[in-house]
Amino acid sequence: MSRFLFTVPPLVGHVNPALGVAAALAARGHTIAWAGLPEVVGALAGPEAEVFACAVPAAEPVRPPELRGPGALKFLWQDFLVPLAEAMAPGVAAAIERFGPDVVVADQQAVAGALVAERFGLPWATSATTSAEFTGALDGMPLVDAWVAGLLADLRKRIGDPEGGADPRFSPHLILAFTTPQLTGPVAPALVAALAPAVGPIRFVGPSIADRPSAPPFPWEWLDRERATVLVTLGTANGDAGAAFLTICQQMLRDRAERLQAVIVDPAGTLPRTAPELDPDVLVLPAVPQLRLLARTAAVVCHAGHNTVCEALWHGVPLVVAPIRDDQPVVAAQVAAAGAGVRVRFGRTDAARLGQALDAVLDDPAHQAAALRIGASFRSAGGAAAAATHLEGLLLARPRPTDRETR
Repeated sequence: MSRFLFTVPPLVGHVNPALGVAAALAARGHTIAWAGLPEVVGALAGPEAEVFACAVPAAEPVRPPELRGPGALKFLWQDFLVPLAEAMAPGVAAAIERFGPDVVVADQQAVAGALVAERFGLPWATSATTSAEFTGALDGMPLVDAWVAGLLADLRKRIGDPEGGADPRFSPHLILAFTTPQLTGPVAPALVAALAPAVGPIRFVGPSIADRPSAPPFPWEWLDRERATVLVTLGTANGDAGAAFLTICQQMLRDRAERLQAVIVDPAGTLPRTAPELDPDVLVLPAVPQLRLLARTAAVVCHAGHNTVCEALWHGVPLVVAPIRDDQPVVAAQVAAAGAGVRVRFGRTDAARLGQALDAVLDDPAHQAAALRIGASFRSAGGAAAAATHLEGLLLARPRPTDRETR
């Protein structure tokens, strides 16, 4: 059997999709290891996971909550992704030398994995945990696009193979997209034209849905079968921007308590916690077992994070999406265009407007029909099992050493 090294950033939403793929490969007899931040990867992958430690920047960048658009994108690359790659690169190199992988699976935002794998001459696959890069996210911003390309070229000189040429966001061997065209629409023609023939095949495998060993507890007896349940979440990385929005959500949901109950996920503690036995209408918790809860949910209000959107649609749950920054506006546009939800403006909405959007999602059967249609496409795409099969295909395509090379 073969050895696969997963390189991931210290972001829960980027580790979770890889968990199912790693589990599928392990079930087939392959050996799995991780390169990333042990505190994050170990908590999600479980205590038995083999994790090679990678450093992160000494100081976490503080992004102004009001930063949006091109400014937010430039901050993401200049202040987070490039410093993260430089910090991770020594750990990735050490993992390759000690673990001896046959294939590296590099998250699209952990570009050290791609650049260091290229330097070692290893085949690597892109784990694309967001679809924004496939749908022309930088269309209309050629200067920003060129600026990002320049950052990556300079980064390759420092941590990669200076003679290499592959874009570390797009493997020339294999790209795993954890979505389907039923949500994203077609791949942007400009992207195909700009990167061909250096980009490997893009395989739309749908979301990688798998059990999570670290799922937090939940008071299941609190759920009222007579009312629809709504889940509100802004993910794990938006606490700095979410206080006002969650407050509006809480007000809007209490106004509809006669017909629904709601769970608000608030990891930053911006709202007072509520006890299940004291509040039958709106429960505020720091974390929830999201996959299990979605199976009991009628609608989701979220920031259009790719994982949350795909997990909701996997369960056939329509959405109200309020994108904040980064890839979220792109994903929100996909949801609205597919008919699976309603988009609102994150910083410019109130309880009345948000309530109208939620009512539309709950009352118009077309939204749920679209969500079910996309969910069916996700399931038929194969998910983690399909991704594992494509990764095994890289081994078959890899040239075998000659007799002289093995002596």
